[in-house]
Amino acid sequence: MNIVLIGSGNIASTWGKVLAALGHRITQIYSHTLANAQALANSLSSQAISDLKELDLTAELYIVAVSDAAIPSVVEQIPGNLTGLIIHCSGATDLQVLSKFNRFGVAYPIQSFSKTVAIDFAKIPFGIEANTAEDETLLQRLFSELSTHVFACSSEQRLAIHLGAVLVNNFSNALYQMAYELLAQKNLSFDLLRPIILETAEKVQNRIPKDVQTGPAIRNDDGTINKHLQFISDNPEWQSIYQQITSLIKKRG
Repeated sequence: MNIVLIGSGNIASTWGKVLAALGHRITQIYSHTLANAQALANSLSSQAISDLKELDLTAELYIVAVSDAAIPSVVEQIPGNLTGLIIHCSGATDLQVLSKFNRFGVAYPIQSFSKTVAIDFAKIPFGIEANTAEDETLLQRLFSELSTHVFACSSEQRLAIHLGAVLVNNFSNALYQMAYELLAQKNLSFDLLRPIILETAEKVQNRIPKDVQTGPAIRNDDGTINKHLQFISDNPEWQSIYQQITSLIKKRG
């Protein structure tokens, strides 16, 4: 397929390279900063543009790979008379943001991306949605070239997945940083916690998280809980987080 990438960040860079490796042609790359578009275009033998008025109108697929907040304004600038299929890859953005086009859809990868970290696409689930059955089938076929788990997914389902991903990825990482700072205050290495992080992640691969919950909250060990709260008494924000999560675990226990 002839593909245009609208965006030059982590997803555009990662997808562009893997799609090109599969034999698809990245004809054009857009970024509001021409240097960014050019840097990616150089690696993909593509044309770089910084004005959407220069968009190639003959491509078969347009991938809008910009931040969620930028999607509406970018879409507004794209000519509405595209004959190809245009998609975005956001988990939190409704399909209908693209409704001004004749053919539109979504391909949502349940993964975070970095330009410098290699990704095994075969293991990444892709949620697919389109405004017609034909284009949903087209997207299923295209992304099955990358992943072994491609599935139909409504906008509401995709939002639920995105929120779940924030909980298990973004929120847990913020707690890792909290633990890092806690240990650093006592001249201890975060390496001490890496084994238990891996052990917990491995347990939930095959079991329901609630069934493998451990710790003082699930045991109703108020003595230990109070010791923890006293230990971080100089940081009310940490105390609040600790208390709220403890309360949640107790209620579900």
